Amino acid sequence: MVIKITGLIWLDNVIEKIEIKHHVTMTEIEEVFVSKPKVKKMRRGRFRGEHVYRALGQTESGRYLTVFFIHKLTHEALILSARNMDKKERKSYDKK
Repeated sequence: MVIKITGLIWLDNVIEKIEIKHHVTMTEIEEVFVSKPKVKKMRRGRFRGEHVYRALGQTESGRYLTVFFIHKLTHEALILSARNMDKKERKSYDKK
């Protein structure tokens, strides 16, 4: 799925959680979006037209990440979480 993303929205508490719990940096998340990730709609959002998506992508250093985000009506991605891909996600990404 191809969706337009014009920027990323960061919430301080989410950034801190991602860095502490999953050891993923903001830079790595940005690299995933630059690398044209494989995107899938996961569920409907609370607000009309704003849904939760999963992006599977790779960083410049070769790390495979899963990033969850809300695609806002402004075409920005509100980052919710990011972590290493699991085996099932990696298999799906490799089919890209």
